[in-house]
Amino acid sequence: MRILIVDDHMLFAEAIQLALRDQGIDEVEIATDGEEALRAVGDEARRPDVVLMDVGLPDRSGIALGAEVVQRWPTVRVIALTALNDRTVMREAMQAGFRGFLTKDAQVSRVVNAIRTVHGGELVIPQVLAAPPSRSGNLDADLLARQLTDREREVLALLAEGCTSEGIAGQLGISRNTVRTHVQSILAKLGVHSRLEAAAFAVRHGVVVSRARRA
Repeated sequence: MRILIVDDHMLFAEAIQLALRDQGIDEVEIATDGEEALRAVGDEARRPDVVLMDVGLPDRSGIALGAEVVQRWPTVRVIALTALNDRTVMREAMQAGFRGFLTKDAQVSRVVNAIRTVHGGELVIPQVLAAPPSRSGNLDADLLARQLTDREREVLALLAEGCTSEGIAGQLGISRNTVRTHVQSILAKLGVHSRLEAAAFAVRHGVVVSRARRA
């Protein structure tokens, strides 16, 4: 993977660069402002797979810059890396097309896992900012649901129809242990505590439509 860190605080950026290299991610470049970042992303030989974007840059909004990167180079995945532990900022970033949101106090292992997760096509949203559905609006529910993989959505749809683990395993052609793993992942990503809560979330927020409601 190629990584671009966009941050005007060089000491912090270099520390992240060294930490990522220690974790086996060797191709890590730094840009200190928006123009430098656009030159790096626009150069095909230097184009990163993932951009770690500070939202507060000296020359322009990091969220606006991230949105431009996503629009012009759709294969580039952008993660907000910011000191702002703010749900509003997170919403703005995710609406702009960012694939993840991290605060600067995150552990290096968390940053590395987020990079790999986003590079693999999934979203990364901190649970402390993605509130459970009972306290969230439709936008929060949508952000949570977008973290689910296609297979997890299939499992969730069957949960919403009242299927047991055995029934889900039979319909999807997977083992019960695999079903259990998917269910645990679904609960963690949606911020709920039971299969019933997950099923209710899915139907309430239109993530899936149960067979009964389709009828």
